[in-house]
Amino acid sequence: MPEPTAPRRTRKRLLTRQAISDVATRLFFQRGFDQVTIDEIAEAADVGRMTVFNHFPRKEDMFFDREQEIRDVAFTAIRTREAGMSPIRALKALAHRLIEEPDPSFPVFCDTYLFVETALASEALKARARQMRDDFVRGLAGVMAEAAGCPPDDPHAFLAAGLIASVWSVAFTQAHEAYGRTGDQAEANRMFLMLMERGMAGVEVAMETTAYIL
Repeated sequence: MPEPTAPRRTRKRLLTRQAISDVATRLFFQRGFDQVTIDEIAEAADVGRMTVFNHFPRKEDMFFDREQEIRDVAFTAIRTREAGMSPIRALKALAHRLIEEPDPSFPVFCDTYLFVETALASEALKARARQMRDDFVRGLAGVMAEAAGCPPDDPHAFLAAGLIASVWSVAFTQAHEAYGRTGDQAEANRMFLMLMERGMAGVEVAMETTAYIL
C-alpha cells in the first residue's frame, strides 16, 4: 500500500496498480495463468487495456509483482548484517527469521501454496521464474561483492550467489512439497530450515578462505 504521506497522484497510481494485481491474481488462481487474458483482467479491474500495460508490461509481471520486494529483503539482510557476520551467514540468519518471526508481508508454505501450484502449472510462469532466478543471482553477486569489498565482477561472488540461490530454491521447493503432502505448516518449516542449514553449510565449505565467509 502507498504511504499516506505520498503525493496524491502517486497514491492513486499505486492503488490502481495494486487493484489490477489483486484482480489478476484472483483470476489466475481461479482459472490458471494461461487461461486468463489481459482484456479479462482489464474488464474485471474496471480499467483500460493500456492502463494494465502501463503498470505491467507483461502478464507475468502481474503474477510476480513482488519480485523486487523479495530481492530487497535478501539484499538488505546482507547490507545491514551485524558486525563480524559474513554475507553468507547473514542470508542463513534471514531464513531463520522468516520462519521463526513470520512477516505478514512474506508468508510461506501455507499461504503461498496456491501461488506455487499456479506457477508450476504454467510454462510461461516457469520460464519467467528461471529468468528471475538468473537476475537474482546477478544482483546478489553484486551486493555480496560490494559487502565484502571485492570487485563487482569477482567470480567468487557469482559462485557464492549461484550456490545460495540453489540452496534456497531446493529448500523452499521441498518444504512446499512437504506441506502439500501433509498440510502441516510445522513440518514444512522444519524441512525448510533443515535443508537450509545443510545447504548453507556446504556453501560455507565451498567458499572457505574467500571474503564471503571470513
